Amino acid sequence: MAFSASASRLAVPLALAAVAFQASLFDVPGGYRAVMFDRFTGVQDKATVEGTHFLVPWLQRAILYDCRIKPRNISTTTGSKDMQMVTLTLRVLSRPDVEHLPKIYQTLGLDYDERVLPSIGNEVLKAIVAQFDAAELITQREVVSSRIRADLLQRAGEFNIKLEDVSITHLTFGKEFTQAVEAKQIAQQDAERAKFVVEKAEQERQAAVIRAEGEAEAASTISRALDKAGGAFIAFRKIEAAKAIVQSLSGSRNVTYIPSSGGNVLLNVPTDK
Repeated sequence: MAFSASASRLAVPLALAAVAFQASLFDVPGGYRAVMFDRFTGVQDKATVEGTHFLVPWLQRAILYDCRIKPRNISTTTGSKDMQMVTLTLRVLSRPDVEHLPKIYQTLGLDYDERVLPSIGNEVLKAIVAQFDAAELITQREVVSSRIRADLLQRAGEFNIKLEDVSITHLTFGKEFTQAVEAKQIAQQDAERAKFVVEKAEQERQAAVIRAEGEAEAASTISRALDKAGGAFIAFRKIEAAKAIVQSLSGSRNVTYIPSSGGNVLLNVPTDK
């Protein structure tokens, strides 16, 4: 009975001790850091790393921060240098600076990215886009993206936020500018088509001239050959013509007889003078 009463008296302190010990432990998951707040000294200067740690219940409290990279889209509509309306969407991969987590907690709180990134993102986008014409935003997109990245890195660094990547995902213009670009493209296509038609006509003209020159040269050559050959050339052409006529007649079903001699196979081909 005495042992049972003694055990009963120890059970309550042991239970309280177990609860207190459990309350004094806290875990920091992978990819997180903990900012320790003390009721007497305030926020501690250094964040707690991953793992299981001790704290003083009621006196201290651990605030967990997700330090993994998080994506965010920032969109804005602004005017270019030539007063064209431009809509840009920026994709930003960010994370907090682990070395300055206590300061981030003191100045911005847990939703630091929501408080900072949209405002500085719109500020940088409007400032950079205003320095380029609408056409330059298309032809010099890499330069624009580089400028935005550099300025945004600097502005985010002022709030102890690190940016792992900054890229332009969408770039669209107003209806008037889009229609003007389409009209310009159509005009360029029409000009190229007209240029092709002119070049084709010029090539056909040159071909006709060359063909005429060739025919004239051939006629001149034949004329000179006739002058030199005289009747011999005409006789040779008569033989060739007679051969062609005989071959054509022999292949026809309606012709049963071809004169071998004495007949005029050349069918009124002029004879020698």
